[in-house]
Formats: sequence, C-alpha cells, structure tokens
Amino acid sequence: MKIIKPPALRPGDMVGVVAPAAAVDSVGLERGAAAISDLGYRVKLSPHVLDRAGIFAGEDILRARELTAFFHDPEVKAVFGARGGYGTGRLLPLLDFVELARAPKIFVGFSDATFLLNALVDYSHIVSFHGPMVAMDLARGLSSRGLAHLQALLGGALGFELGAIEALRPGIAEGQLIGGCLSVIVAMMATPWQPVFDGRILFLEDTGEKAYRIDRMLVQMRQAGVFDRVAGIIFGALRPVAENAQEQALIAEFVGEQTAGLKCPVLFGVEAGHGTENLTLPLGTMVRLDSKLRRMTVIEAAVS
Repeated sequence: MKIIKPPALRPGDMVGVVAPAAAVDSVGLERGAAAISDLGYRVKLSPHVLDRAGIFAGEDILRARELTAFFHDPEVKAVFGARGGYGTGRLLPLLDFVELARAPKIFVGFSDATFLLNALVDYSHIVSFHGPMVAMDLARGLSSRGLAHLQALLGGALGFELGAIEALRPGIAEGQLIGGCLSVIVAMMATPWQPVFDGRILFLEDTGEKAYRIDRMLVQMRQAGVFDRVAGIIFGALRPVAENAQEQALIAEFVGEQTAGLKCPVLFGVEAGHGTENLTLPLGTMVRLDSKLRRMTVIEAAVS
C-alpha cells in the first residue's frame, strides 16, 4: 500500500485543534494551546471545541464536520486532538476518508484517537501521528525530550530510535507501524475499520485497565490470529487501573504468556502512549525492530 506523507509542519504554521471525543476542559485547552504557541506555531481552535453533548464534545455529526473542515482549511497545516476519553469511534462512519486523502495533513492524537489514527492510515492512506493531546499531555507539560521529538518528527527529521526495556521474543523485522491503545484496537476488530495487520509492526499500549482485562484483550488478539500475521510487536506502557507493583507484575506476566512462542520479534517498554513521556510515533511509516538492540528505528521521513 502506497502511503501519503502529509506536508511537514514549519515554524509559524497554523495548528488546528479539534475535539473528536469527550468534552474538553477549557483551562486545559488554554494551557495546551499556549504550549503549542511556545513551540513557534499559531493555534486555531475549532468553533465548537468546547461544546458539550452529554459526555461528548458536541454532537457526533458536528465533531466529524469540524475535523473535516480543518483538513480542507488551507490555513491549517496540522490538526491536533484536544483530548481522548471516548467518542472518536462514533465518527468513523461519518467521515469520508477518500475525501480526507485529497487534503492530507498531519493529525496528532492518541488513546481514544487510535480509532482515527489507524483509519487514516488504512482508508485515507495518510501517515498519522500517535502523540500528545492538547488539553492533556501538552497542558500538563510534556517533557523536553517529548517536545523535541514531536517537533523534529513533524518537521521531517530522520533516524529516530526508541529504546525498549525488554526483548520478549528475538528477531529483526521491518514493516509499517500501526496500532495504539490496546482496548481501542480490540474494539476495531470485526468492524469495517479493523486495521490491516499483515506484515506490519504492531504497537500496543493502554492505561486504567485491570490486569485480567489486559490479558483478555491479548488472548482475543492471539486467538484471532493477529499475532501470527504481524511482522513484529512493540509494547508501550500498560498501566493498571491501580498503580501497584503486584498488578503491574501480573500484566508483565500476561504479556509474556500471550507472546510466548511467537516467531516475530517482540519488545516491551517503549516510552510512548500513556507513559511518562509519550514520545510521538508515526503510524504508516516503515520502522525496524531489533530485539538484540532492544530498539525500534523509524527508517523513513514521516512527512513530505
């Protein structure tokens, strides 16, 4: 599959902020927008970014229209999600992914935005960016390393390497990177938006889940044949709902069990997603996994 690389983000460019999921806190949004400005970009908020409709940031159709409008707005060079939570998956049937492909742009988000990130890769064939949300990570203060990584990647830098804590299965593999929040990837399975897994490098992370739920989702993916179809797997943070050593150890045990015997390389513990730094990952680009080096390397530019 040929992938479209969106234009690079340059200093002074306009970043559009949309809310495709849960309702957004105005204070967090303001702080996150200020953080984007501090990086040298201008900020444009979607007109209804602070709307509320129940738990959502406005009605589904309105959120879908505002996302589409920013893709077609010539002034906006990149689109950042305001926050995750829940609600992005409800937009997928309302979006025209062929139309979005005619105006390819950087889209940045994670967590619940995993729905949109992978749909953009598979149905618009656009590189998308698993990275910080405006009213969440950026509002709280992303690490200097995380900010530098985000800005360099969106600007077209090459040669990114992300280290992992542990190699669970040996090997070297290359493939297009896909994935994101484990619970969202599982929710996309057996739907029209299920990611294409074959021959790809699958990234998985999550937060706020009990260890047995993590295991149940991994069991489902393995029994569905996903782990036999991918070229490699890399795990980010898998943070339990209760931050305690026993629960974290149980998650690590389950990950080991569900990846045992796989013939592809498996790495655990990259700093992306709901971790301490949330380093940005370019989904749809070619990456290399090396278990011996415990490293994932992005081997092509993510933007044009």
